[in-house]
Formats: sequence, C-alpha cells, structure tokens
Amino acid sequence: MLNNIRIVLVSTTHPGNIGAVARAMKTMGLTRLTLVAPEKYPHVEATARASGADDVLAHARIVASLDEALAGCHLIFGASARLRTIPWPQVDARACAALAVSASAATEEVAVVFGREQSGLTNEELERCHYLVHIPSNPAFSSLNIAAAVQVVTYELMMASLQAQPVAAGSGDEEHVPWATATEMEQFYDHLWQTVIDIGFVDPAKPRLLARRLRRLFNRARLDKNEFNMLRGILAAAQARHRAP
Repeated sequence: MLNNIRIVLVSTTHPGNIGAVARAMKTMGLTRLTLVAPEKYPHVEATARASGADDVLAHARIVASLDEALAGCHLIFGASARLRTIPWPQVDARACAALAVSASAATEEVAVVFGREQSGLTNEELERCHYLVHIPSNPAFSSLNIAAAVQVVTYELMMASLQAQPVAAGSGDEEHVPWATATEMEQFYDHLWQTVIDIGFVDPAKPRLLARRLRRLFNRARLDKNEFNMLRGILAAAQARHRAP
C-alpha cells in the first residue's frame, strides 16, 4: 500500500539530510524519493548518513522543478512547520497517512512534499498541495529537522498501511473515476484564471488573493477526470460566449 507514495524534498541544502531522509524512509518501507534541485547531490555525506539505505538513494529521481516532481500525482500533501495567513486545509501526520494509504491502495499516485531546511515551502509551492501537514510540537522549542519530520510522517504511513484492508476491485456502487493529476490541475488553473480575466471578473493588475483562494477551493474539492473535463468545457464555452459579437 506504500508503493504509490513518493517523498519529495525541495531544494535541500545539506546532502547529509538527504541521506538521513533515505534512511528514515527505508526503515518504514518507503522507497520512492524525489529531489527537486538539491544543492549538493550526489555526495559522500548523503551516502554515509543513509546508513545502508543506498538503494533508496540510487533510485532517487532528481528533477529541476516541483511541477516535474508532482507529475502524475493525484493527491499531494505539503509539510510545513509554519501555519499560513490564508487558512489551508490542514491535517496532522496521522490523518495524512490515513488519506495517503487509502489513495495509494486505490492505485492513485501520492506525494508528501518537504521544503527547505531553513524556510520550508513557499506559499506558491503549498498551492500545489491539497493539504498542509503540520506536526504539533513544543511551542517553546519547535525545531524539528527535516529527517525527523520525514520519520514521523513515514512512521504514520507504515502504521496506516498495517491497519488498512485492501479494497476489492469493483466492490463500490459506482465505477471509480480517476482523479485529475497535478499537471491537469495546473492546466485547469491557468484556464480558470484566463477566463476570469476575459469575462472581466478580475483586474489582472489588482488580483489580490483571488487566485490563491480559487486554488484552495478546488484543491479542497478534488476534481475527478469527468469533473475536470466538464469544468474545462464550461470555461471554454464562457470564453467563446464572451468573445462572440
């Protein structure tokens, strides 16, 4: 049930942290590591800190952007120690694991994204995620390094996978419709934003927080392929009607 779950590290600066994350993953049965623009990798310190999880490092994907890392994903979690000014759908590590394992068991691709050691994920990166994962900690000393945070989340993923029961194919009342992928959702958001500009709903010079709020709304709803195609069709029809003489 963990095979469809990938751990994504964004712009990691210390190679030792990459190795420590690989070790944390392997102890909990996860093997899929994706690195977005790491500062130093491959590196001997990463191998040393992996302490035998060399296979996780050897098969790690290295990509240039978060969009590449999330390609094909249906459910995305962004881990953050900082809560945001605009409330984002939030779960703790245990709830994250339950949702992730359920999606993985249904053959959906899942990503859990961790940001930079010092600053975490940007607001723009978090906008790519359906949920913010927050690990409660001592407010007087909330310093949790990235490998420790990954260990907490992967432990919960392992526990959720041990407790989950496989769902028999075809056991539901309706045929399962796949969720829209991260790449498709980015296409949808571009189309949606262009449409609200075309119809005069927003001044692109003064967008305020509308784009972020629209992302939050549709991330919370999660579109399946049918809903995605339906909404793209509605947007296209609205644009055509607006442009008609």
